[in-house]
Amino acid sequence: MDGNVIYLTRERLLELEKELNYMKSQGRVDIAQKIAEARSHGDLSENAEYEAAKEAQGMYELKISKLEATLAKARIVDPSVLPKDAIRIFSKVKIKNLSNNAVVQYELVSPEEADFQQGKISFSSPVGQALMGKKLGMLVKVKAPAGIIDYEILEIDNN
Repeated sequence: MDGNVIYLTRERLLELEKELNYMKSQGRVDIAQKIAEARSHGDLSENAEYEAAKEAQGMYELKISKLEATLAKARIVDPSVLPKDAIRIFSKVKIKNLSNNAVVQYELVSPEEADFQQGKISFSSPVGQALMGKKLGMLVKVKAPAGIIDYEILEIDNN
């Protein structure tokens, strides 16, 4: 997969577009109102509230820029046309660590969608790379900072 392309489902692309539209319209209005309110409190040189509002505006605009860059590189992937018998982007997998028998579940997603707390790991992470293209029952070796970890693929859900 191309490193400059961001692979998203149609649903996720629509979510990001909706978020960007909100940020560029109502979100900017909200920030401008906060700045105007802070400005009304007098001397700008000693107005911490004004400085904070201006800094928040800068961070907000940076977030908008990043979202626009993500959408510019986004490509829609239709999971229904991808192979069903092998692990690929958007696969949900259950794997077992063979050294301690711990079983974990992950969904392989693009780096931009990765969220370890939600069990979403990047297909380009060490575990993701080791799993890509593998099939049910296969053993995989993952090169981790702590050394090589052996996993067995217990389940693959490509729906």
